[in-house]
Amino acid sequence: MTEITEMVQLNEDQKKRQRSRSVAIAVTLGILVAIFYAVTLVKMGPGIINRPL
Repeated sequence: MTEITEMVQLNEDQKKRQRSRSVAIAVTLGILVAIFYAVTLVKMGPGIINRPL
């Protein structure tokens, strides 16, 4: 019972496009996190910064 796995070989253009898609997804995710963080701070109001610990 041996499994034969085939590996897909990408050419340079495909690797470049895959990397640019990955960077675009990472940037989009970072922006989304920043938006959620900003909305959370706005909804909680300015008192969240000056509250006693």
